[in-house]
Amino acid sequence: MPTPEHDLPTNHVIDSSLVQTDQGETTLPAPVAPVWHTVVLIAGIVVVSVAGAFEFSGPQQPVVNRLQTYALTAISELCMLGWVYFGLRLRKVPFMSLFGSVPRTLRSIAMDCGFALLFWVVSLMVLGSIGIFWAVIEAQITHHSLFPSGKQVTPDLTQQQAIHSLTQLAPANGVEVAAWVLLCIIAGIAEESIFRGYFQRQFTAWARGAVVVGVALSALLFGAAHGYQGARNMVMLAVFGVLFSSLALLRRSLRAGIFAHSWHDLIAGLALALLKAHHIV
Repeated sequence: MPTPEHDLPTNHVIDSSLVQTDQGETTLPAPVAPVWHTVVLIAGIVVVSVAGAFEFSGPQQPVVNRLQTYALTAISELCMLGWVYFGLRLRKVPFMSLFGSVPRTLRSIAMDCGFALLFWVVSLMVLGSIGIFWAVIEAQITHHSLFPSGKQVTPDLTQQQAIHSLTQLAPANGVEVAAWVLLCIIAGIAEESIFRGYFQRQFTAWARGAVVVGVALSALLFGAAHGYQGARNMVMLAVFGVLFSSLALLRRSLRAGIFAHSWHDLIAGLALALLKAHHIV
């Protein structure tokens, strides 16, 4: 009799579209939660994203209470993670199986840190190249010069709103920096578990083992979850999601992605805080 997927070693759950049992039989991966459970989670993510987009898209953007926003964001991330845990329990799938193969030796942790750093540098180069390509194509479509002579280059209104939204969230003092660090750790763990763990496995199972479909759909949903950052950044984050999925498949675990995700958010927030303090943005 084939062995159920959740009884197999955890290194099979991230990197394989087909699971081989101890008897040598090959079976398709099983969904990690009921369909209704996934639909409810997707609906919740979309509602929160749309609400965030509307909140920060008006001409008079609200003044943000950063500590309150950090707390609410952390609570929402943990609630989604709790919902994922509940869904896995319904199918008797171990929650830790989402993380893949994660040896706790210092050598493996150091290797994941190294992979995360390399991934982060390469992904920034990829996203930067896409951003430049986007700007060139946009300039061609609108028939505007990319670098108008004698004029200061400024972002369009949509980009200005997105930048303002992000700078509103950047920490401004020691207490906020400490809260931001904690939030980035929570977000790194929760979002990698939800998007690269739960959704990627679920969509791959629905696609009868097609990992490409699982990666693509989880990445699109990851981009769609950040409505408050504007359409352009949502597309960029969807690409970022594909890169994170590739890292998870390469490492057969989420740990390197969690490291990279957490310190990307951390450095981005601190960089924006520094730029805002010097009135650059």
